[in-house]
Parts: sequence; structure tokens; C-alpha cells
Amino acid sequence: MTAKSSSSSTLLVIILLIITFPFWIGIIGGLFGLIAGAIGAMIGMIAGVIGAVFGGIGSVFGIFDWFPTFHLSGFRFFIIVSIIFAIVMMSRSKKK
Repeated sequence: MTAKSSSSSTLLVIILLIITFPFWIGIIGGLFGLIAGAIGAMIGMIAGVIGAVFGGIGSVFGIFDWFPTFHLSGFRFFIIVSIIFAIVMMSRSKKK
């Protein structure tokens, strides 16, 4: 193989890489996003489990009973406000 043949094939490979660059950068970016999303999901699941464990322990021993609540006809005011907020948020998320 001569030097001219080797340089022309190298030039052809470089031109091919430049032309197909948007395709390859899209694949690389998509894979990066997929990996980052999977890592974020794993961290979120771990944090959720830890929060559930501490919440369960706190509800059993009542250590979170210090939260200021106001009784309103037998129900805690905070629970009523939370339920109303959840209903409002669910009704706003419906597509028309």
C-alpha cells in the first residue's frame, strides 16, 4: 500500500466522521442522559425508602407531633388543607 492510498483513506474516514457527527453526538448525548437519569432514579428511590423508614418510626413513636396543627371539628387542620391542596392539584393537571 502506498502513502497516497493511506492518506486518501484517512481523509475519507475524517470526512465521513464530520458528515455523520450530528448522528453520533445525538447518540452519545442520549446515552449520557439515560445513564444520568438512571442514577438519579436510584438516588431518589434510596432517599424515598430512607424517608419512609424515618416517617414510619416517627409515626410510631410520635416524634413529629410537635408540628403546629389546629383542630377543626374533630379533624386536624393540616390534614384538611393537605387534602384540599391535593384535590386542586389533581383537577388542574387534567388536560382539556
